[in-house]
Amino acid sequence: MSSSTTARTVRRRTLRTAAAVLTAAAGLTLTACSGSDATGTKPAAHAESGKAAAESSGAGSSAGAQGSDGKAAPGTKTDTEADAANKQSGSANATGGGKASSGVQRCHTSGLKAAFATGGDATPDPNAGGSTTTSVVLTNKGGSACTIGGFPGVDLKSENGGERWSLQRSTAKHGSITLNPGDSTDFTINVALTKEEEGFYQPAWADVTPPNETKSITIEWPWGTLVDQRGATHPATFVNPIG
Repeated sequence: MSSSTTARTVRRRTLRTAAAVLTAAAGLTLTACSGSDATGTKPAAHAESGKAAAESSGAGSSAGAQGSDGKAAPGTKTDTEADAANKQSGSANATGGGKASSGVQRCHTSGLKAAFATGGDATPDPNAGGSTTTSVVLTNKGGSACTIGGFPGVDLKSENGGERWSLQRSTAKHGSITLNPGDSTDFTINVALTKEEEGFYQPAWADVTPPNETKSITIEWPWGTLVDQRGATHPATFVNPIG
């Protein structure tokens, strides 16, 4: 082969190689451009997809709670129903706790009957000075048991009600007692009876107020006159506790 033929062959190979290199470079450039476009568009596509998913999720949750026609789906509680259920549950718990801890209630005025004990040894001795006593009986007239204890209030009243005497209490200790329906208990009143025509007080009624109550039971005073000690610091007529 001549030198000129060899030179042309080398030149053609060089041109083909160069063309191949240019083609490869062009392909890489196109690939890079295509990748850049994909990279630039894919996040946007993801964002739109995420937004659509979020909107789809929200719509699905609302549809699940309310149903397709705006009503609650079967087996699904709305917020209002859930609140109502919670309130009912709390009310039931509160009611249950109240029943468990209530026990026997105290005796109320409306469930009691009061009367002076009379006859036999119940009659105070008018000659005993300030050492004699009279008893007031309290009876449970209600249909359930109740507890009572402490000092009752006793206000003596004159015939026309104008002269009142709120009796003082003794220093005796006291407890409490349970009265079943029909059961009774009592308390005593130390009284200083007198036959003198001066310095006396004549009760006509006694207002008896059970412990821890504000309403009273009015009963007739069955005995004679008392030494008037309404202004005394330590009068001989005073109230003792129940029991």
